[in-house]
Amino acid sequence: MLKVISTLFLYAGIAFSCNAQTSLPQAVKDNINLRVDNGINTGIVVGVIDGDKTYYYSYGVKSLNGKEPVNEHSVFEIGSITKTFTGILLADLSIKGKIKLDDPLQKYLPEGTTAPTRNGASIKLINLSNHTSSLPRLPGNFSPANPANPYKDYSEKQMFDFLKSYELSRDVGSQYEYSNLGVGLLGHVIAASQGMNFETLMIDLIAKPLDMRDTRITFTTTMKKNLAMGHHEGVQVENWDIPSLAGAGAIRSTAVDMLKYLRANMGKDKSKLYPAMQLSHKNTSAEGTSPMVGLGWQIMADATLEIIWHGGGTGGYRAFAGFIKGGDKGVVVLTNSTAGPDDIGMHLLNPKTPLTEIKPSIALKMRSAIDNEGLETATKMYWDLKKDQAEKYDFSEGQLKRIGNEYLNKGDMKNAIAVLSINAKAYPASAYAFYSLGEAFQKEGSKEKAIENYKKSLSLNPGNQQAIDMLKVLGVDATEVVKEIIVDTKTLQTYVGKYELAPGFILTVSRADSQLNAQATGQPEFPVFPKSEKVFYYKVVEAQLTFNQNGDGVVESVTLHQGGREIVGKRLKE
Repeated sequence: MLKVISTLFLYAGIAFSCNAQTSLPQAVKDNINLRVDNGINTGIVVGVIDGDKTYYYSYGVKSLNGKEPVNEHSVFEIGSITKTFTGILLADLSIKGKIKLDDPLQKYLPEGTTAPTRNGASIKLINLSNHTSSLPRLPGNFSPANPANPYKDYSEKQMFDFLKSYELSRDVGSQYEYSNLGVGLLGHVIAASQGMNFETLMIDLIAKPLDMRDTRITFTTTMKKNLAMGHHEGVQVENWDIPSLAGAGAIRSTAVDMLKYLRANMGKDKSKLYPAMQLSHKNTSAEGTSPMVGLGWQIMADATLEIIWHGGGTGGYRAFAGFIKGGDKGVVVLTNSTAGPDDIGMHLLNPKTPLTEIKPSIALKMRSAIDNEGLETATKMYWDLKKDQAEKYDFSEGQLKRIGNEYLNKGDMKNAIAVLSINAKAYPASAYAFYSLGEAFQKEGSKEKAIENYKKSLSLNPGNQQAIDMLKVLGVDATEVVKEIIVDTKTLQTYVGKYELAPGFILTVSRADSQLNAQATGQPEFPVFPKSEKVFYYKVVEAQLTFNQNGDGVVESVTLHQGGREIVGKRLKE
């Protein structure tokens, strides 16, 4: 997913705890503390390997409903970092001669299940691990009964039924396309080949040998006691259960265990797994292509440094794990909220990588003003500060949305609608500002106003499935709002190229027939869809791309619109 601009939620009256005696740079500690104090993250735990030293830093709480601080023994969902475990399992079984990286997937499927092929080529196990299988990110029959725990009811039968019916859209191995389905399927079949489920195989081959006692899928009593609850936009959310696609993202762990894992990957702690780990770190991508991928691991390299890493996320958690290949530094960052910590991890591995700047939250000031001085005074204060001191506070679109949602969750409809109305006025191009306002009106019982705002949201972002679903609930056909836009392939081709959004952060735009795709450095490729001839939108995240032409009609840059901000990326010469 695209790097999402940090958004804030609001809370007050919580005491935080931190272990201050560490070797973490003070600037990083201050940055972490600001994220928590300003409501960006509920809690953050950092673990660092620095030569022979290992240290931790933690700040925040396990739950907004309590005051117990997080620490290095707190349990978090690590999401897609699980894929590196799956890659190491594949490498280990390969080294032991039990399977081969080039074995066809078909060899490991149950009787009656046929894997798709294309132009006579079969999907191999390595294609599942390095995201070149041509399988989609998620299966087409993925339709969760509970969006708060979306993978729980996705069955093995559904997975194999989809596999039998799916037609590959490109040649196997021809292109990187991040696939939870592919790696989940890989974990399932290699475990089954050993007569186990994924968790048992992972525990037997990785967790037990490395003494990772709190790294499991099924909570132990100790893990349940130490669990840091996940949060999204200031609201505690459910843990995710991922039975059939466990190899893609089901593992839970702690900073202590994850540093054991990184130390083993770095060769600092002797382990029989090290040869398999080394194999998993090798780039499997064609020379000169991007991104570079091992078996599960992502690889970021320049002339002086090679970083082996992966990020992860579930409904209420984000995580980062990485190390310098051949070096002495490894980092894990875990948080029980959906604001990602990748920049912290990358900065600690390579100080040239900037930390996200954290400004004081306007939401905190707005909430205080509303509660103590009233809505009218608070509203005037907001607009005055936005006009005169916009650089002093974080005025990003998510600020008022979070505080509005907080009032909404409390049943304070007057303040919720007022705050969300201000947000829609401040960000008239934000689909989710209007969606949140529509949601507030719907909960208040104002059906027509809810429909009006959902329609506005959908007109701004035709990919907003939530707005489509809500309009359907209210008896409105979304096709009346969204008109299909077709851009000819000749025009689409003029957008193909690389755009530098920030130093070292490149957006690569490609075309497959009439479909335009965009891929940011170190991230999966996603399709983008035309809102107009020059403006395209994502369906996986609220973000849009505008392709900018010079006076001669040549595309010279792209503007990324996300979170109420705009980032212009200059087109690079081929």
